[in-house]
Amino acid sequence: MSSRCPDALTAVLLLAAATGAHAADSQRVLRVCADPDNLPYSHQDLSGFENRIAAIVADELHATLRYDWLPQRRGFVRKTMGQGRCDVFIGVPAAFERVLTTRPYYRSSYVFVWRRGEDAPHSFSDPHIAERLIGVQLIGNDLAASPPGYALARAGAVSNVVGYTIYGDKPAAQRMVNAIAAREIDSAVLWGPQAGYFARHAQTPMEIAVAQPPAGLAAPFDFPIAMGVAKGNQALRDELDAALQRRRADIDTVLAAYAVPRTDTGQEKQP
Repeated sequence: MSSRCPDALTAVLLLAAATGAHAADSQRVLRVCADPDNLPYSHQDLSGFENRIAAIVADELHATLRYDWLPQRRGFVRKTMGQGRCDVFIGVPAAFERVLTTRPYYRSSYVFVWRRGEDAPHSFSDPHIAERLIGVQLIGNDLAASPPGYALARAGAVSNVVGYTIYGDKPAAQRMVNAIAAREIDSAVLWGPQAGYFARHAQTPMEIAVAQPPAGLAAPFDFPIAMGVAKGNQALRDELDAALQRRRADIDTVLAAYAVPRTDTGQEKQP
């Protein structure tokens, strides 16, 4: 046997291993569970900002992106990740206890929305807060008030508050912005990412301002948003953390393109 044969065999084995590793890498799939009709977050036509962020992260992980679609109603976590149908949720509150979360990649808040150039209430200390019609989101199957609902009640706005259910023909935020444009209500308090998107797409120009909760109100207004994986899957969580850090600029560009109001501080943007 020639002395060159072992080297030749080693080269062949190394080539085969490299080829196999490349093939395995190219076959990696990142499975995302998302709502098929929940703009601005996700949509089956991939037009939501979470769809775009998912594509960025999948690209960074050299993975093929695959969706499992299910309307985000009661039991969403149990019926999706709980049944092993996906690897990651793209946007969850950083304190969401049902999953293992990454570090937050943005932070947002409830905001006031009103018609540009008009003197409509856009803070809880506005002297007309109890007089003008103000829209607020009702959450859950029991139509509970969102934190802004409690803030409005604390500010004396009760009979002039108009509630919009989460479930309906269009997203509640879209219906509320449409109602502002149609002068059915004067202003509304909405979750920031929804408000920014639908206000930007409204035919009537809108103004937005971060809602500062009244002093002494315990309900939070400002939330850090992260990605969520199954509990125990620390390896994927750590991979996502690293990918989010490396592609931070690209993700920030997406959030800006969708007019997401942000309340991040310098410290919160650090790894």
